[in-house]
Amino acid sequence: MNILYFLVGCSILMALIFLGAFVWSLKNGQHDDVVTPGIRVLFEDEDSKVDS
Repeated sequence: MNILYFLVGCSILMALIFLGAFVWSLKNGQHDDVVTPGIRVLFEDEDSKVDS
């Protein structure tokens, strides 16, 4: 029964860590623009000429 208390405590601690990381990423603007990165891969890059 003691191991159950330990595992529940560890899982709650891990959940709080992941929740803190998620809130931190929201405050830093990680999820502001979700459309442009998906479209950006469709644009063709201009071929750059390399002088040798």
